[in-house]
Amino acid sequence: MGLISSIALFTPILFILVLRLGAYKTFPALLIYYAGVFIYNLMTEGYIQVNADVIHYWGLTNNLTDVPLLLTFLIYFSTSPAFTRRIKGVTYAFILFEAIVVLIVGYNVKAVTIILGPGIIIAISFCLLFFIRQTKITILHHKAAGKALMAASLLFAYGCYGIIYLIYYIFKTQHVADTFLIYFLVVTISSFLISAGIIVEQKRIRRLNEMKLTRRELSNIYAEDQKPAAQTRTVILDFDRDQWN
Repeated sequence: MGLISSIALFTPILFILVLRLGAYKTFPALLIYYAGVFIYNLMTEGYIQVNADVIHYWGLTNNLTDVPLLLTFLIYFSTSPAFTRRIKGVTYAFILFEAIVVLIVGYNVKAVTIILGPGIIIAISFCLLFFIRQTKITILHHKAAGKALMAASLLFAYGCYGIIYLIYYIFKTQHVADTFLIYFLVVTISSFLISAGIIVEQKRIRRLNEMKLTRRELSNIYAEDQKPAAQTRTVILDFDRDQWN
């Protein structure tokens, strides 16, 4: 399952790069998010040979950057500049909260345990909000299915992460292997689901770009058509003025 989940984690990275979304709006945050988790998976499964300290601190960093990267990507789903500012405000506040916790308790598992709880709640709240909105749009208007799939993937992932957080960090289960198996299953399903959403969304983005290009070309043609008329009118006015003079 570790190998399968690593392959699954690589699929959104691959599609973001192949479909040229790596620099599109907030997709870079999603790319960094999956790249970090993918590399961590390769480390823990032994495909990348590093010492235990590197794996430990890479895992801590992944956990601390998880929610800020997610919130940054979710700006893509924002419906207005005001809501975008709200997401950014929550992101900055959460980063400040992380910094305060790390300064007080250190860069360790205890800090991650304190930070992940509120972080997962925030993530689930935004993912649920966008999932409901995008699902309604998809059902009623038959569009933006890609966004609905991505929102569903993230909601599923963070809903399951919440359960894993309680089992692993709060209740400190002795069945660590079973917990990791659940984690690998969640990662696999959510990664394939978001990959499907990325593919569908890229088609919508391409159509939108084609429409923008067409409008721009029509605007240029219209502007060029208007220029001779404007110039002719100017000549006529000048001619009339010369006659009066």
